[in-house]
Amino acid sequence: KAAPRIEWFQNVESMLNHHLAGLLGLGSLAWAGHQIHIAVPVNTLLDAGVDPAEIPLPHEWLLNTRLISQLYPSFRNGLFPFFSLKWSIYGDFLTFQGGLNPVTGGLWLTDIAHHHLAISVLFLVAGHMYRTNWGIGHSISEILNAHQGPLTGEGHKGLYEILTTSWHAQLALNLALFGSLSIVVRHHIYSIPPYPYIAIDYRTQLSLFTHHTWIGGFCIVGARAHAAIFIVRDYDLSNSYNNLLDRVIRHRDAIISHLNWVCIFLGLHSFGLYIHNDTISALGRPKDMFSDSAIQIQPIFAQFIQRIHSVAPQMTAPSEVFPNSVVWGGNLVNVGGKVAMIPISLGTADFIVHHIHAFTIHVTVLILLKGVLFARSSRLIPDKATLGFRFPCDGPGRGGTCQVSAWDHVFLGLFWIYNSISVVIFHFS
Repeated sequence: KAAPRIEWFQNVESMLNHHLAGLLGLGSLAWAGHQIHIAVPVNTLLDAGVDPAEIPLPHEWLLNTRLISQLYPSFRNGLFPFFSLKWSIYGDFLTFQGGLNPVTGGLWLTDIAHHHLAISVLFLVAGHMYRTNWGIGHSISEILNAHQGPLTGEGHKGLYEILTTSWHAQLALNLALFGSLSIVVRHHIYSIPPYPYIAIDYRTQLSLFTHHTWIGGFCIVGARAHAAIFIVRDYDLSNSYNNLLDRVIRHRDAIISHLNWVCIFLGLHSFGLYIHNDTISALGRPKDMFSDSAIQIQPIFAQFIQRIHSVAPQMTAPSEVFPNSVVWGGNLVNVGGKVAMIPISLGTADFIVHHIHAFTIHVTVLILLKGVLFARSSRLIPDKATLGFRFPCDGPGRGGTCQVSAWDHVFLGLFWIYNSISVVIFHFS
C-alpha cells in the first residue's frame, strides 16, 4: 500500500525539477561547499609540504573563520561580496587557472570547486523550468509534439507516451546515455586527471580506463537489447504513425544497407593498410610502408582541431594562467620524476588505428541496430512479433534462417563490442 503508483513515475516534469534542482543542483552545491571549506585548505597545506599531523582537523576549518582566513583572506569579508555582487573578491579560492597543479599533476582543486559551484547554479535554475502545479514553465509533451521539421512528418509526436509507458524504452534510453557517459569519463579521467597524483599512478589509470570501457560497452549493448524488447512487446504503430520512430523503421533497409557499405569500406581500407605494412615489412622494404618515416597518412583534421584547441583559449580565456591543456601542446608535466601529462602528437599510426576503432564500432552498431529495426519482422520471418524477443533457429526452414531473433543480434553484438573494447584497451595500454 505504501508503494508509489505508476502515475507517480510518469510525472516527468516534477521528476525533472527534483532531479535537476535537488539531486544535481543541491548535490553540486554541497560538494562545492565541502571542497571550499575543507578540501581546499587541507590540500593547500599538503601541497606546501606541511606534515599531515600538523594540519588542523576538517571541522576546525569549517567552524573557525580566522583559521581559514590565514590562507584565504576573502573569508574575512563573509557574505558581503556575494550580496554586493563583488564576486571577484572570492578569486583566491574560486579560481580559473586551467592546466594542472605542478605539485600533484591533477586539476587545481580551486578550479574544481569553482566548477561545481557554477554548475550548481545552472542546475538550480534548470530545476525551475518545468511546469508542475502552476501554469508556468515548460511541458515535455508539448515540446516534443510541437517539434516537427519540414521532412520529418509528425516529428516527435507520440514519443512522450512511449517513454512514459514503456519501461523498456525508458531503460534503453538511460542505458545508452549511461554507457556513453562512462566512455566519456574513461577518456577524461586520464586526459583531465581530477585527483592528486592519479596522473602518475599508471596502474590505476589503466585499471580505470579498462573498467569504464567495459561498463560503457555493456550498457550500450543492454540499451539495444531493451530497445528491441520495446519494439517487440510495447511498440504500437497506431500511436506512432508517421513520427520519427515510424519513419526510421520504414527506412530500415536503406539505413542498414548504407551502414553495411560503410562497414565494408572501413574494414577493407583500415585492415588493408595493416596487411600492406605486414607484407612489405616481411619483404624487407620499410620505405614502402605506411609510417611517419616512409609513406605518411597524416590525420590532418585531428591535427587541425589540436591546433585550434591549443591557440584559441589564449584569446577566449585570457584570464587563465594555463589556458590550454598540455595534451594539445606545451611542456610536459613532471611529478616526482614521473610524466603526469605530455603533449599527444598524432601521426600515421594514430590515423590507421583510429580507423580500426571506427570499423569495429560501426560493425557493432550495424548488428545491434539491425536487431532493433528488424525486431518485429523481416523478409524471411514476417511473424517475428508473435515469436517474441528470442526464438530458436528454424534450421533448414525459411531458407536456412539462424541467429535472426532480436536476442541473437544482442548475442552477436556482444562479440563485436568485445572486439571494439579489446582494440581500444590494447591501443591505450
